[in-house]
Amino acid sequence: MVGKSRKLKKLERTMAKAVSYDQWRTAALEHDELSGKRRWREVDQTSQYDYAQIRLRLDRIRSLRARHDHHGLLFTLNEGIHGNMGGMGRSSLYRQARFGTKKLIEQYIDEVDESLRYLAEIDNALIDPQQKLDFFYRANVCYGRSALMLSGGGVLGFYHLGVVKTLLEQGLLPRVISGSSAGSLVAGVLGTHTDRQLEHFYSPANVLFEAEKEASVFSRMFFGANPQIDVGDLGRLVARMIPDLTFQEAYEKTGRQISITVAPAEPHQRSRLLNAITSPNVYVRAAVMASCAVPGVFPPVMLMAKNVHGEAQPYLPTRKWVDGSIADDLPAKRLSRLYSTNHYIVSMVNPIAIPFLKKEGNRSAMGAALGSLGVGMGRELLNFYRGVVQRQGDNWPRFNMFMNSVHALIDQEYSGDINIVPSFRWYNPAKLLSHLSEKDLIELMEGGEHSTYPSVEPIRICTKISRTMEELLNRFETGDLRPDVAEAHRPRASRRRPPPTRADRAKLRASATADKVTKPARKTAPRKKTATAGKSSAAGGTGSAAKEGDHPARKVA
Repeated sequence: MVGKSRKLKKLERTMAKAVSYDQWRTAALEHDELSGKRRWREVDQTSQYDYAQIRLRLDRIRSLRARHDHHGLLFTLNEGIHGNMGGMGRSSLYRQARFGTKKLIEQYIDEVDESLRYLAEIDNALIDPQQKLDFFYRANVCYGRSALMLSGGGVLGFYHLGVVKTLLEQGLLPRVISGSSAGSLVAGVLGTHTDRQLEHFYSPANVLFEAEKEASVFSRMFFGANPQIDVGDLGRLVARMIPDLTFQEAYEKTGRQISITVAPAEPHQRSRLLNAITSPNVYVRAAVMASCAVPGVFPPVMLMAKNVHGEAQPYLPTRKWVDGSIADDLPAKRLSRLYSTNHYIVSMVNPIAIPFLKKEGNRSAMGAALGSLGVGMGRELLNFYRGVVQRQGDNWPRFNMFMNSVHALIDQEYSGDINIVPSFRWYNPAKLLSHLSEKDLIELMEGGEHSTYPSVEPIRICTKISRTMEELLNRFETGDLRPDVAEAHRPRASRRRPPPTRADRAKLRASATADKVTKPARKTAPRKKTATAGKSSAAGGTGSAAKEGDHPARKVA
């Protein structure tokens, strides 16, 4: 037993010092083998989920696909595709082993994934194209989408870059991304740079160059004493990292649906979630500047937008905005309403929330209940005092604003379905208030990468079906699965789909041009048998190439 314990601790040290996800994964699998968690994964039974229901559905879907019962398979999948079938989405199931969860859950998700691809690619003579479209669009709305939410946290914002880097490398970065305060800067970078540009952005030489420039700026940005000096530094930082694009232009360029939270600088106003739906013409730079405007450090910011003539003009000129994390650090409800999201990955560096999230998996039921009771009582007490202050609003304007801000900070939900939090203690006040060097900032980014490693497999498992449906719907809309207009029309459920990007429209134009070229050939085909065979072969080659070209896209979130 002593030798086993020593080996487990050695593997844990290896995981803690891993410099790549592959190295961490190898050590985690060895740890599960030695600790007996691999055996736990292979056994279906546990009280944490309805394993009998999952096993029954898995066997049924496998049987239907093996018998080529296409309509039976479609009916069975129609009965329910959602991420928490039988409780299989419960977070405790992903904390038992160091790598993965119950094999039954993984097998069920893999089978549903393969069945979706099978039904999408099956010949239209076997399943009507309209039936396919109706099913996939409806299933997409029912299943939902995943979102990445980047919290505020002052100088710790560089931690988010490491989280995003790991998700990008693993092909797991969601298309829906929100950010507030420091998180808004990272969201702005993601929304305005393509994957290829981000590869350059993350190159070691470029990171070192940016870190050298930004080390002193980040320190003053959130803890400076003179806002008139710091606001210029912030503006130059944002201008260097984020192109001069509106939210709509950013979406057209990258296909990422970024949202940035800003809070009102005046009382009696509500926070705003700025994105390509709610404010398409607002400049991303201006939104980031506003979301980073920490009260007492920076002056409030007026948003700017592009008018019909392409000129910049004030957006809501009578209103100014400040740090978004004060009002809505993690805007899950708003993202759900706008983008049909129901699964949230949270990168959390907000010092207010981290202590609660760190204890999330270890607290007893009694401790969790007492914690919830304490938070509830604190909120009610704060509501009482805020009511008193609001009645004296004219006499105590500054105190009224302060109480509103404190209430907004306390009255928020700071967790998601998967929480990525620092494994180091950067959030202690002494470190936060000190001057950070480029070495410190690079360590922050590396810390973000390392903290994401344990969450990679849970994210991969929990988002696999939604990523597959996203890929298949893109193929139905602009790719090789696009049906003829005479055969099918887009169903009502497609209203929740995002509009096509610039690249999507280019694909459609190219496809329309190809159709015009091939249609005359089909009319003359019977006259020349040899030519027909050649053209048929060429058409088959083109279709095959299109399908081969789609395979790498399956790895992309």
